[in-house]
Amino acid sequence: MNVLIIEDEKALAHELELFLTNYNYKCEVCFDGASASEKIGVNLYDFILIDLGLPDYDGLDLLKETKKNNPDAACIILTARAEVYDRIKGLDLGADDYLPKPFSLLELHSRMQAIVRRKFGLKQNVVELDGFLINLTDRSITHQNNVINTITKKEFDLIAYLILHKNRTLTRMQLSEHIWGSIINNDYDSNYIDAHIKNIRKKLNVYAQPEWLETVRGLGYKIKINT
Repeated sequence: MNVLIIEDEKALAHELELFLTNYNYKCEVCFDGASASEKIGVNLYDFILIDLGLPDYDGLDLLKETKKNNPDAACIILTARAEVYDRIKGLDLGADDYLPKPFSLLELHSRMQAIVRRKFGLKQNVVELDGFLINLTDRSITHQNNVINTITKKEFDLIAYLILHKNRTLTRMQLSEHIWGSIINNDYDSNYIDAHIKNIRKKLNVYAQPEWLETVRGLGYKIKINT
């Protein structure tokens, strides 16, 4: 998922970037409010981590801009401010969570996972699909205790993103933008996504047909999950 880290303490910002990248998040970093405001105005993010104590900006103003320009982004406030007012104000403005400094990186990741579960209606990080167990945390797929280790990183990214948007058709453009960060050659109907889906099916077919991975003719793909 795409994350914007807004933090003027460069050592902490890079630590957050490295930690989240290891968990397969795609991270961008801003050290001041002006550059963060510019990115929020033109890019879409899944998570925005906002430090309130920026040298040139009030983090709460960035939170307001986020809710205007990136309404679907989950916002977590990271700050050394201890006043209850700041916490209440941030939550009232739409922040999804609040972590006072210093904080545990593992706790941050757990809170981000909890937000994802709430946002996408998942009860847990392991999804069962007709005998396939897909673990969104450790990024593994098994079938009847057989570990499927042939799935590549990008292929798993596709599966995970479709699971998060379960029962919803995602176009090739949406998949390209989210998984690769840009439109591939501005060709929304290219076979690039199709080739990845074909490879996923071929690898899973060794164990069982993934009938839950559906092609929506003329539109894109979706993963069907009975709720």
